[in-house]
Amino acid sequence: MPASIGTLPLPRVCPHFLTLRVAVRPHLTDHIHIGLSGGADSLALVAAARAEGADVTAICINHNLQEGSAEVSERAAAQAEHMGAKALIRSITVPPGSMEAQAREARYAEFAQLTDTIWTGHTMDDQAETFLLAGLRGNPAGMKTASRRPDLTIIRPLLGVRRADTHGACAELGLTPWQDPQNRDHAFRRVAIREQVLPLLAEVHAGDPVPGLALAATRAAMEGEALEFFVDKRRGEWADGFPVRLAAEPHALRRLMLADFLRGHGVRVTSKKIAAVDRLLTHWHGQGGVAVGGGAHGRLEVVRVSGKLEITG
Repeated sequence: MPASIGTLPLPRVCPHFLTLRVAVRPHLTDHIHIGLSGGADSLALVAAARAEGADVTAICINHNLQEGSAEVSERAAAQAEHMGAKALIRSITVPPGSMEAQAREARYAEFAQLTDTIWTGHTMDDQAETFLLAGLRGNPAGMKTASRRPDLTIIRPLLGVRRADTHGACAELGLTPWQDPQNRDHAFRRVAIREQVLPLLAEVHAGDPVPGLALAATRAAMEGEALEFFVDKRRGEWADGFPVRLAAEPHALRRLMLADFLRGHGVRVTSKKIAAVDRLLTHWHGQGGVAVGGGAHGRLEVVRVSGKLEITG
């Protein structure tokens, strides 16, 4: 174990930090980019990667959503440099809409300008919260250790690690993480789930609900990945229209196929749109087309013609 990382001395006994170091080892490369908010999770992740000998570039995104956000990014960058990492600060503008979702998309877009692979500090606790949030939307899902977007791969080395370990590691190392005031605002559903729902579940369950929920999330992610693999293999089948014969496919697979078909025509996919289009396959009685959005020449519709679904407009 190194005596220090950068100018930060490492204590001889640090069990929480050791847990993080073990977690990052399977994912190590010579140079790593890490999204650093300054919170305990990402701060501890930078420390663990540096202690394992990796060159790290910490990317600190100022979302400009809170007063003093520039100072938060500067402080995070300074702590990364204290640990011997390089640090970049980027200021972005988050478009209107769902703040959490829009901030995430804007952040990932900025990461993609700087690297093709980014590490994030999501923990097992985040995984459990994600599963509950997704379930409330009718789409139980989880995060994968590696998620691939068109222009960016996201690596989450700490999905098997508890949030208590990242906070404990920061305490062991003498690091002071940023405490986001939004993490106490119950107007955000994720915060309400963290501080109200999970404690109630612990009481009902007579135990910690996070490991079981995180396992369910991981299984959902793995099963979704398997289905996506089959969709990728078969994409050519609906290149010139979605064949009606695919109505015989299992429902879960068919929904993903339809989603891929719609996205291929620039349609923003929702569960309601997929359900409506699916009825053109499974409950056909000569009905008209299904509106799925607007195009350059008017509204887009999915219609059933000559044994396949086509998009017009």
